[in-house]
Amino acid sequence: SYRARDGQIIHGYLTLPNGKDEKNLPCIVMPHQGPSARNVWGYAPEVQYLANKGYAVFQMNFRGSTGYGKSFQNAGFKQWGGKMQDDIYDGVKWLISKGVINPEKIGVFGYGFGGFSALNQVVYHPELYKCAASYSGYINLFTYIKGFPAYYKPYKLMLNEMIGDPENDIEYLKNSSPIFQIDKIKKPILIAQGSKDSKVNVTETNLFVKELRKKQIPVNYILNENETQLFNNPENKFKLYKQLGDFLDKQINPNK
Repeated sequence: SYRARDGQIIHGYLTLPNGKDEKNLPCIVMPHQGPSARNVWGYAPEVQYLANKGYAVFQMNFRGSTGYGKSFQNAGFKQWGGKMQDDIYDGVKWLISKGVINPEKIGVFGYGFGGFSALNQVVYHPELYKCAASYSGYINLFTYIKGFPAYYKPYKLMLNEMIGDPENDIEYLKNSSPIFQIDKIKKPILIAQGSKDSKVNVTETNLFVKELRKKQIPVNYILNENETQLFNNPENKFKLYKQLGDFLDKQINPNK
């Protein structure tokens, strides 16, 4: 556990590579999806894969995560691009201060909200990370909110309260959406996306990648026409994680 900048205690998990000293390690920061979810103790294949490659893997249950009571979860309302991102950053800085991770060898990777957070981390803190990898990460909160199916209409006011109101919180939602912050992205990016993902508009993702490349930002774009939000075909999964591992090694551990 560690204390965020406003005093809030944040809990999490740190997986260390087997046989390595607990100091000066390359690190992958892994915000969880949701955000109404949480990391739990137990086997996680992505975490083990990265740890087996020699990385410390840092997972944190930022405010808005479930399992810590109603007030802790509610503290994440309208903070997707605010205090929730601060909680991630503050945890990384805490690990650096403890000497556990190498401040020159840090990457960030996530799925869904975790991918959204990975992109926002390099928008807000480009000096901290070598790269970001987003797997089906949200890039436009306006589109995300509008994309909920019709049967969610009775819950629209709650969604507006939890995420943001597209009519009244325009600046906040723009500042929280990576697609509107392209000029602030300076680091290499990996994006993995299924064309049939119902929560991310693939046309917007294509535009996002195109604009990043126009800025000469290196982008590894893995677009699969037959997949939804999570890749289900084992062959596609193998290709995805092979490319993810190669990308992280190139950007963070080039002399490995």
